[in-house]
Amino acid sequence: MAQEIVVLVFVIYRLISTVGLTVGPTELLQLSKDGGAQFSLDSSDIARASVDFGGLSQVEPMAVMRPNSASDVVSLIRSAYHSAQGFPVSARGHGHSINGQASAPGGVVIDMSHSPAANPVSRSVPVYSPTLGGHYVDVWGGELWIDVLNWTLENGGLAPKSWTDYLYLSVGGTLSNAGISGQAFHHGPQISNVYELDVVTGKGEVVTCSEKENQDLFYGVLGGLGQFGIITRARIALEHAPKRVRWIRVLYSDFASFTRDQEHLISLHGSDKFDYVEGFVITDESLINNWRSSFFSPRNPIKLSSLGSHGKVLYCLELTKNYDDATAGTVDQEVEALLKELKFIPGTMFTTDLSYIDFLDRVHKAELKLRAKGLWEVPHPWLNLFVPASKIRNFDRGVFNGILDNRTSGPVLIYPMNKHKWDQRSSVVTPDEDVFYLVAFLRSAVPDSTELSQTLQYLTQQNERILEFCAGSGIEIKQYLPHYKTQAEWARHFGRKWARFVQRKSEFDPKSILAVGQRIFEPMGSHSSLVPLRETS
Repeated sequence: MAQEIVVLVFVIYRLISTVGLTVGPTELLQLSKDGGAQFSLDSSDIARASVDFGGLSQVEPMAVMRPNSASDVVSLIRSAYHSAQGFPVSARGHGHSINGQASAPGGVVIDMSHSPAANPVSRSVPVYSPTLGGHYVDVWGGELWIDVLNWTLENGGLAPKSWTDYLYLSVGGTLSNAGISGQAFHHGPQISNVYELDVVTGKGEVVTCSEKENQDLFYGVLGGLGQFGIITRARIALEHAPKRVRWIRVLYSDFASFTRDQEHLISLHGSDKFDYVEGFVITDESLINNWRSSFFSPRNPIKLSSLGSHGKVLYCLELTKNYDDATAGTVDQEVEALLKELKFIPGTMFTTDLSYIDFLDRVHKAELKLRAKGLWEVPHPWLNLFVPASKIRNFDRGVFNGILDNRTSGPVLIYPMNKHKWDQRSSVVTPDEDVFYLVAFLRSAVPDSTELSQTLQYLTQQNERILEFCAGSGIEIKQYLPHYKTQAEWARHFGRKWARFVQRKSEFDPKSILAVGQRIFEPMGSHSSLVPLRETS
């Protein structure tokens, strides 16, 4: 305990000398009392908080705080807000951002993965609500989705409705972006499946918000990139989890047939539909035979040239049908009926069955294999785009069959979503069409015959070429997990939502101390930065 106080006193001294902290030392010291927060200046903790999964930047905070409760988050932000100039505070979950979005240069990073397990709100038993018409669970904002899943399965056989492909992400982190996967066409993104939040605003105020209570903050925080507050509690919608999953992959050489079938599948309703629809682009034979796949046997490898691809690109459609003991007898007929309507290459259907949790956790299993080979801790220059459906064929011609080559070094996902499943009151922006696609270039800068720096530069420049192609071709994309360098670019990104976004920032974080790593507003009270540049469409 004495050592923690010494560390905190040093943190306070550094903050006084760098940002002019005029109030709060006594209050901050309260955080290190028994049962309170822990502050760290340890070089390893600082180093860990200075980088993220992207590995593209390094931004050092002054200190790292591990909260023991939401009140610790409140006290820290309140002290930052009431100091002379303010100092940056950022919430960090699993650190899976790409461009330093969770950084706090010269400030304090809150390690939200330090879950307050002793706090009853951190993970409640699932509850049924007649008013909501379903079950829900309250969880700590830094909780990982894999832990939420395991908990709800153990307590009632329940599970959240909407997912990301990778479950080792924090609840607050995905809700601050959107949270998408192949279920989003049906259930919407994760932000469409949350009933209530506790949020600590940039003024250090705890606000409970929902669709009916403090709704401006509620919708602002959902997809708000951490700009308006830190999520400390989320009330997540649940459903009864299926037992098993039929996992199917089929291959296409014709992009028009591939996208037509995808859009048909996400238009289906009721039980006569697949439960998950995704796709990916194959530009390299090694990907089809090795990437995350138990479908394609190494004893009988598939060659692109043998499938009549008439070029270098194939497209893989990935589907699942959930079932349990009551529906196991009919799953074959249901899958067969749905597949009959599709125009994939004959003889290229591959299926497997596995448990529901094994399917949801499939990417983590691939991660473990990459870690074993030393291929996980490398830079990840990812690019995630929302592309309007009306332009997706132009995108295919210019990017998949143009800019890309066989140095993809990672999956390229493509799948459609229904705009009506996204609540337009949230901060997220999507293309202004009924259907739009996620196109995700999830590449890793793995050195091959060139140096790491050269590989990274090559992939980064390729991302820039893709963005330039879209701009020059009139394809009005929106970045998912966006990254821009100027406020003019951010204003253009948010379009009609920009003025509301600025107004919410002014109301909930007027000193701009939160999530400065996003580089949307100038930090520490620069009021000129809160004036929208202009309205854009």
